[in-house]
Amino acid sequence: MSQQFVFHDVRTTDLSASRRFYTELFGWAVTDTPAGPMFGDEGGVWGGFTPLPDGDPRRPQWIPYVPVTDVDAAARRAVELGARIVKPRTDLPPGSVVVVEEPGGATLALWQPADRQ
Repeated sequence: MSQQFVFHDVRTTDLSASRRFYTELFGWAVTDTPAGPMFGDEGGVWGGFTPLPDGDPRRPQWIPYVPVTDVDAAARRAVELGARIVKPRTDLPPGSVVVVEEPGGATLALWQPADRQ
């Protein structure tokens, strides 16, 4: 089974600095949307920025999204394998997501696209 990352969320405490860094380093285009600033290239949008307000306990980091066919089953299996749920299921127009921290401490998002629900 091959699961490739399909989206990337950049959590940042300084949105303008992060935006400038990635656009200047890689030439990514950033588009402001109702869901927040999204980035990508001529191949399309494949990531977004999540600004972390002052006092937010979350740390700045990249969070990769991995597609799954059943987000609830994948979250249960992740917990059975030693992960902990960082953010419970959230349903959005394009799909549903559960954020987990794997046993080694890395964070990833389990992503079920809406067309698989």
